[in-house]
Amino acid sequence: MIKINLEDTYEPLYVSDDLTEFVFNSELKDERTVDLHVKFRNIKSVFLPNVYNLAYGPLGNNGKIDDTIKLQHQNVNKLFSTIVFFAITFLDTYKERKVGIDGSNDGRAYWYNRMFQSNHEKLANLVIIIGVDWYVRLLRNGSVESDETGSPLFKPRPEPFDVKRKASDLYRYYLIERK
Repeated sequence: MIKINLEDTYEPLYVSDDLTEFVFNSELKDERTVDLHVKFRNIKSVFLPNVYNLAYGPLGNNGKIDDTIKLQHQNVNKLFSTIVFFAITFLDTYKERKVGIDGSNDGRAYWYNRMFQSNHEKLANLVIIIGVDWYVRLLRNGSVESDETGSPLFKPRPEPFDVKRKASDLYRYYLIERK
């Protein structure tokens, strides 16, 4: 279980002027350290306005964050505490924005779900946690809403984060906004 402690975080090595990028070192179990990059990017969705997706990880060969790599961090609590601290710092500056978190796979989505469940009380005074499901609405004639290419149009359905929701029914996306 991940325990968030905003008093125990890694020091940033780099912070962009607009607070959309942070870099810090994380210690791995094999005694190596790795530079982790945290970036906030506007998803530019009419369905989720002012949402900035959080991505983190080491840079891949293409110079972009590789959020699929598997690393064995020495202190997972400190890792996630640092990322949450950066998100709150970003939201303190941009109060109208929300930070979106999407697991790159079900395993990572499960980690985020457990992190928000186990730290809900601790974070409740600082942020509002929102779970987002995706749905396609059936029209009266039995068809579904479609985009301009004819593909089903999936729309987000945000709701207050349900701490009692079972892990088998994970949210597909998580939002945090500053109180």
